[in-house]
Amino acid sequence: MRSESNFIRLDPLLLKFILVGIMNTAAGLSAIFLLLNVINVSYWLSTFLGNTIGAAVSYYLNRSFTFSSQASIKKSLPRFIIVIVFCYFVSFSVAKAAAELIYTGFPQAFILTQDMLAVLAGTGFYTILNFLGQKYFVFKY
Repeated sequence: MRSESNFIRLDPLLLKFILVGIMNTAAGLSAIFLLLNVINVSYWLSTFLGNTIGAAVSYYLNRSFTFSSQASIKKSLPRFIIVIVFCYFVSFSVAKAAAELIYTGFPQAFILTQDMLAVLAGTGFYTILNFLGQKYFVFKY
């Protein structure tokens, strides 16, 4: 018989952040892929606009639901924007460069375009940086 101490306990804060992340990622990625593949908007503009939509969802839900923050909008919103802009440029620049390297070596191995691969990789890295920035800088939980 296993005791409860043998199981890994997930922090409820992390679970809430993941749930909110699923919602804002779905909104942002849907916009990115629509802009990139249907409307033929450039990689940089597609990711910027898609992440702006995801960021708006993220700010509202993380402030009210995940962190139950009492920080003023006047204080937390500028910090949130700083974190989002930082995460965007770092994540998607690194992902774009990595996708170019990987895709150049093995283009036949991918069913995705180079830009789509970069979007997916950048989204993962963006999510990690975003959580850390929101937790320790924006909402200081």
